This record gives sequence, structure tokens and C-alpha cells, in this order.
Amino acid sequence: MNEERRRELGQFLRDRRAGLVRAEQGLPPIGRTRTRGLRREEIAAFAAVSVTWYTWLEQGRDINASRQVLESVGRVLRLSPAEQSYVLTLGGHAAVPANGNTAIESVPAHLQALLDAVDFPAFAVAPDWGIAGWNTAYESLYSRIAEVAPAERNLLWLVFTDPQLRQMLPDWDITSRNFVAEFRAEAGSRLGSAAHTALVRKLQDESVEFASIWAEHVVLNFSSRQRIFIHPTVGELTFDQHRLVPSDVPDLHFVMYVPTAGTPTKERLAELSRRA
Repeated sequence: MNEERRRELGQFLRDRRAGLVRAEQGLPPIGRTRTRGLRREEIAAFAAVSVTWYTWLEQGRDINASRQVLESVGRVLRLSPAEQSYVLTLGGHAAVPANGNTAIESVPAHLQALLDAVDFPAFAVAPDWGIAGWNTAYESLYSRIAEVAPAERNLLWLVFTDPQLRQMLPDWDITSRNFVAEFRAEAGSRLGSAAHTALVRKLQDESVEFASIWAEHVVLNFSSRQRIFIHPTVGELTFDQHRLVPSDVPDLHFVMYVPTAGTPTKERLAELSRRA
């Protein structure tokens, strides 16, 4: 476990420990008013580990934490499945890319053909959230994608830095938070890599909002959900967002925006296509 992952693990555990409701653990308040937050000694006792060892874990010391112990700590902290997976990844118990390369600059031809075959917006995201490919329907939805320099063609970067994209998202506050939490969940094994560190620092420097959300250490797995865009030409577009993983290139994730049934989205997309 490298130093940055140890620090992140320690900070994450401290944050989750501080948020626990004492009564839910069968514990009385601390003093008269403190009803949240468990002591390290209490976490250690519930997880059946030594106080010293758990303290070192939160301090980010170079210790070997077994999967069994981290799972036990996770149960005490009442971590969600996504948070538990994140902790295990930080602890070195998840697969790490063999070559450490998370930047994929283009989509293989046979997979680009798949993107082109669908008539709704779809694009491919690399492990670093770089946008590696897209179809014409996605370009109709977000016309700037072809103009963006490849170095900045990153989904997280665009959400926080592109005013046009922000104006298209009426629920930007919710979407941006979901994206950061999902990005963090997927980044555990890459923490400490030069590329990941550079991207996060660049976003922190560029966006106060990103820096604030990143500091919250929220972790979420991706889930299909409804997405709404306000297009400057055709107005409101409503999609069901799904993500697919091609079995032969599992590092690429395909994001698909399927027009929501019962809305005029499909017809409005067709109008955009005719104009293009």
C-alpha cells in the first residue's frame, strides 16, 4: 500500500467513525450532548482488533491490514457496499491494472462501430474518466465534445469547468456530487499514481466546488438513473442512463443515454440529427 492510499484510508475511516450515531451502536452520549462519533477504542473493541493497531491504521502507518480485518472494521463503521469495496481497494485487496496505464485515447474500431450503431447518445469512458469515443448522437447533444482538446476531454473535468455543459444540467449540484463519489469509488487502486494525482490537483485548483466535494470522501457505486438535459436548441431531453462494460476491453465503460419512454426526447433527438 503506497503512502497516498494509506493516508486516504486513514482519513476515510476517521470521517466514517466521526459520523456514527452512538445510540445505534448501543453507546451513551459522550458528555451531555455528543451523540455522534465513536472513540477509536470503541471501534477497536467492536472489530476485535487492538487499539494500537487501529490507531496506526487511521494514522496511515505502513502496516499490513488483512481483508478479514478491514471487512470487520467496515461492518462496525456500517459502510455501504461501495464504501467497503473502496476500503478493501485502498488496503490492497482489489485488482490493480497490470501496467498502471488508465488513459485510453481511442476506442477500438469494432467498439466504435457499436457506438455508431445506436441512434441515441453514447460515449466511452476510460478508467481515468477520459472520453475515448462517442457517436454522432452524443455530439448532437453536447456539440463541444469534438472541439475540446484531448488533454481536457475528461468527463469529470468538463462537468466542473465547462459553463455550457453546466447550463445544460438543471440538477448540476446532484450530478456533480454523484460523479465525484463514483470517480472516487473507482479510483482506489490508482491513488498515488502520477496521472491520478495530477488530475485531482488540477481539478482542486480549478474548481472550489470540486475541492469541497472531494474533501467529503463520499463513495458511491454507479447506478442506472434518469438524466435530464436542457439543450439550447430543442429544450428538455430526458434519458435513462445506463453503463455497459465490453467483455473484451473491460477498462472501457460505455455510457448510454436511452430516451425515456413517454417523453418527446426521441423526436427531439431526431430533429437535432436532421439539423446536423
